[in-house]
Amino acid sequence: MKRCLVLLAMVVAAAFVAGTVSLAQTAPATVILKGAPLGGVKLDHKKHSAQTKCDTCHHASKPEKPSKTATQKCTDCHTKVATAPMKTKLQAAFHDPLAKKGTCINCHTEGLKAGKKAPTKCTECHKKENV
Repeated sequence: MKRCLVLLAMVVAAAFVAGTVSLAQTAPATVILKGAPLGGVKLDHKKHSAQTKCDTCHHASKPEKPSKTATQKCTDCHTKVATAPMKTKLQAAFHDPLAKKGTCINCHTEGLKAGKKAPTKCTECHKKENV
């Protein structure tokens, strides 16, 4: 098990290094995450990528659904309703149903604890005009 984790870490690191150069040139400054009933989330990708590592959000692919690129769109794998072989639906890829834990909300909560300004209420991120 330990060997698998080390190997996975090496693969992720290699993918990150390989993708970092091309990502810096091709990543959009702003991304709209669509599909939520409360409205889309306008993500300042440039700001977020300057504050955290890419693999914080763009995680390593799973063997049952290999990624095509190191930093592909969440919706390439996570859909509104999880379809096999995926087990995690789109909403759950960002946060749990009550927005108490998950990739986005965990980071925002930690940011607040560290004295940074970060949205933590649903309507501070989800907006109907973000389509």
